Amino acid sequence: MLITIPQVLSAEEVEQFRTHLDKAAWQDGTGTAGPVARQVKNNQQLNDTQEPAISLGKHILQALSQQPVFISAALPAKIYPPKFNRYNLAENYGTHVDGSLMQIPGTQQTLRTDLSATLFLAELEEYEGGELTIETQYGAQVVKLAAGDMVLYPSTSLHQVSPVTRGARIASFFWIQSMVRDSQQRELLFELDSSIQGLSAELGASHTAIMALSATYHNLLRQWAVPA
Repeated sequence: MLITIPQVLSAEEVEQFRTHLDKAAWQDGTGTAGPVARQVKNNQQLNDTQEPAISLGKHILQALSQQPVFISAALPAKIYPPKFNRYNLAENYGTHVDGSLMQIPGTQQTLRTDLSATLFLAELEEYEGGELTIETQYGAQVVKLAAGDMVLYPSTSLHQVSPVTRGARIASFFWIQSMVRDSQQRELLFELDSSIQGLSAELGASHTAIMALSATYHNLLRQWAVPA
């Protein structure tokens, strides 16, 4: 399941982010890649243990806590602190899959990467190329979103970032461990929750059919969820 979430950050927030990111000290991105990914990774990243990555990452997490679609789709148990990358001219990231387990910085906690997220921070007119291509059961899906928009997709997916041919592509990326590990179960819950929300707007939240569907949703979640 691939989901785009518009306006996770407002235009004003994106502008504030860029004020910090455009003057930040970027480093070679291969330093954080595994032995296989290092062979196909060609970009830059911020040191996520220092400013401005720390405060900007916290801002993203706060924004996501106010995003019902994200909460419904991800059912997050743990979120890896957001990281930041930049692709300049001719830089790219070849086909790869994200690591399955990651230690959350500054803790002894291990996160299972169920979902990957990319939050775009460069306007579409700022750069060419840099498309995120995700392999799905329905074929390759090409994603290139406006600044402030985010895409959420299974971490099991092969994906790549095509070479930038003009300008610079700037984004935040991170991973989520869901309370519901099985991707099909998560998708069913998301579809059910979306239907409930749509019907609630039409019939009212107190309608007997809505109450019955809500009970079904929560009973399924109770059966399938494993809190962190």
